[in-house]
Amino acid sequence: LYTRALALLEASGEAAAEERSVLLANRAACHLKDGACRLCVADCSGALELVPFGIKPLLRRAAAYEALESYRLAYVDYKTVLQVDCTVQAAHDGVNRMTKALLEKDGVNWRQKLPPIPTVPVSAQMRWSIPSATAPGANTPPATAPQGEPDQTAAGMERARTLKEEGNELVKKGNHKKAVEKYSQSLQLSQECATYTNRALCYLALKQYKEAAQDCTEALRLDPKNVKALYRRAQALKELKDYKSSIADIKSLLKTEPKNTAALRLLQELNRA
Repeated sequence: LYTRALALLEASGEAAAEERSVLLANRAACHLKDGACRLCVADCSGALELVPFGIKPLLRRAAAYEALESYRLAYVDYKTVLQVDCTVQAAHDGVNRMTKALLEKDGVNWRQKLPPIPTVPVSAQMRWSIPSATAPGANTPPATAPQGEPDQTAAGMERARTLKEEGNELVKKGNHKKAVEKYSQSLQLSQECATYTNRALCYLALKQYKEAAQDCTEALRLDPKNVKALYRRAQALKELKDYKSSIADIKSLLKTEPKNTAALRLLQELNRA
């Protein structure tokens, strides 16, 4: 349908750059879901040629590059998104994943092998709203975006950080139940991997193993190799007597940190279970 819409726009002679860019970015999302990563890259590149520095085509192209293991190109796109809007959590998470992957692949000098990261002009930084603030599939901001919206978003992110820190302090005092409340409030404002793993720790302490496993799964959706999430989910699954899945998580963890003593100890316990 997006292909037909693009063809109709071209035929009518009303092929406005923004409309074509949105359609290409939306078609790219479909390609990404289907695993057609090269087609996704091509559509995102086309969208960005028409309207440079769009957040959604940059994020989708980065995800496609990541799936194709083109980590340097993915890193560049994620970093470009953060120049456009520094509050996009998906881009922060992507940068963290790519940094780990490139460090493993290229060693300590990995930055020297990166392609140049484009400089985003101020006009482009003001142009785009955050993807989560737009309708699904949309790539353009509302025609009359409220002027204070970016500040409100930044305030929301700051509030999320404050709530997470309050939760951390409560954990130190052993008040896990109250900490869960703080982490839950923080997650309503910003879905951050560390907040999920912190809340999972509290759920483990409260013997709410199912909830702990669910939080770790959410964290791993954001960062598939997160060591804390893998370890804490393995702990929760062990208590739920799902030993097979628990062992699988520990083995995944040990691929990243083969000498992790806590994980090795838990694996021994699981093998005896």
